[in-house]
Amino acid sequence: MTASAPVSDLAGWPRSEFSWGGRTHAYYERGQGPGVVLLPELPGITPELLGLADHLADSGFTVVVPSLFGTPGNPAFGARAALVITRVCITREFHAFATNARRPVTDYLRALARSLAERTPGPGVGIVGLCFTGGFALAAAVDDSVLAAVMGEPSLPLPLSAAHRADPGLSEQELRDVQVRTRDDGLCVLGLRFTEDRLVPGERFETLRDRLGDSFAYVELDSRPGNAAGFAPRSHSVLTHEVREIPGHPALEARRKVVAFLRRRLVEGDGAREPGSVPGPVPGP
Repeated sequence: MTASAPVSDLAGWPRSEFSWGGRTHAYYERGQGPGVVLLPELPGITPELLGLADHLADSGFTVVVPSLFGTPGNPAFGARAALVITRVCITREFHAFATNARRPVTDYLRALARSLAERTPGPGVGIVGLCFTGGFALAAAVDDSVLAAVMGEPSLPLPLSAAHRADPGLSEQELRDVQVRTRDDGLCVLGLRFTEDRLVPGERFETLRDRLGDSFAYVELDSRPGNAAGFAPRSHSVLTHEVREIPGHPALEARRKVVAFLRRRLVEGDGAREPGSVPGPVPGP
């Protein structure tokens, strides 16, 4: 048991580079089995993000973690982290404030997913986005190499207005393409958020439920005042910062459900819709 989130470092994670469309980013890879692209949360590949990466690799996946911003291994908090967050939020590659936006970085991520799918076993790959990159996982699922998309606390676009709060984090055309894939290819999407998280408004998940139907499953952890687990109302990072390695801990259970979701889609090849796509938590496997 620990009183803080699991963390790790880059030891055992060889560095490589992937180039596509004029963009080149370093990435770190470990594990064997079907491929999973794990996207960093702001401000980058933090020790807590690497704790999740280790967990996925140890669960039987080939995990690729691209470095899209920040310095890999640096902590999630502090002056350097604040500077990275400020810079990233204003760059055109990410369009942090735009609604109905096609974000250029997602084209690169689709190519990375295709490359991983070509060299790993299984029918396709999974992609996990967190916080700032949560919506990127769904946009990347336009590509048919992606069979499972996990949207961890998707916070873009930043919720400045009612339109921003309801925006699913990708362009209308991309969302239509995803809808076709859920209908024709059995694509499934899993979302996670805390109930009181203002960065990830409930309206965003309502939009995804309306547009994706039974293909969108979700986990909502109770962060209302007085909740049984003791989560603060400002709790945000379901799969990293809020995880405690205590049996039955809700965030640890959410992490377990993500692994089960990926295993069903990528290892067992189960094309059935993921249960739990109605209001309430995703049931255990």
